[in-house]
Amino acid sequence: MTGSRPMTGSRPMTGSRPMTRVVRSREWALPPPPVRREVVRALPDVDEKRSPVLFVPGFGHGAWAFTEHWLERTAERGFPAYAMSLRGHGSSGSAPKTGLRAYVHDVVQVAAGLPRQAVLVGHGEAGLVVARALARYPARAGVLVAPVMGGPRNPVRRLRPRRARLFSRQLPAQVARGYVERLGRAPARARWQLLFAGTPEAPVGDPPVLVVGSPDDQLVPQAALTRTASRYGGAPLLFPGMGHDLMLDARWAEPIDAILDWLEKS
Repeated sequence: MTGSRPMTGSRPMTGSRPMTRVVRSREWALPPPPVRREVVRALPDVDEKRSPVLFVPGFGHGAWAFTEHWLERTAERGFPAYAMSLRGHGSSGSAPKTGLRAYVHDVVQVAAGLPRQAVLVGHGEAGLVVARALARYPARAGVLVAPVMGGPRNPVRRLRPRRARLFSRQLPAQVARGYVERLGRAPARARWQLLFAGTPEAPVGDPPVLVVGSPDDQLVPQAALTRTASRYGGAPLLFPGMGHDLMLDARWAEPIDAILDWLEKS
């Protein structure tokens, strides 16, 4: 367990974002088609009745991105840990015309099936997916890791996912190449929708939300991290010297320990 470290928790501010809708006619009338969902888990040796943590990987990544390090670390710290793959990623099934709405649906469905009120953790583009899921599922807390929120005011430097753009130089080149080779590609519809994504609705239940990232992320500018964190009333928790894939980089333990420290205090 790490010692004390500076961390920034925050509560969402509804004044700067659309209010949460109660009636969702389209979702009820035209739900996304069902698919097989890959969900892996790591459980602590002793069940302390803590909130389960659900990790959601971004575009191109599957649950494997969290099973490498963060899943076991979370269980070691006493939290039931789960990681899922969005449809079309990892070992989850696919479906025609998959878009952001289907991804949000999958996250909400998996979270609702967990034994207790969950903490939702979204990385990259899944940061936006989790932000939208928070408006539909009463989470214990939310964590947005290097979030790609889309839209004109939250740009992502649209670079191909090469090793130098995802990881720091501290990660051995052979390990980094292995990760890059495992990356897939999100459907064109989902990538297109990301460009025009609006501001997420306010989370239900007023959960604490933490934004985590790196000022040296070559995909998400620090200004975008700051802007996203400010919507939830705080500032981002930054890890200089790390790449976009914090959960796989050489210093992977620092962000997850900080997140779990924050959860213990929230």
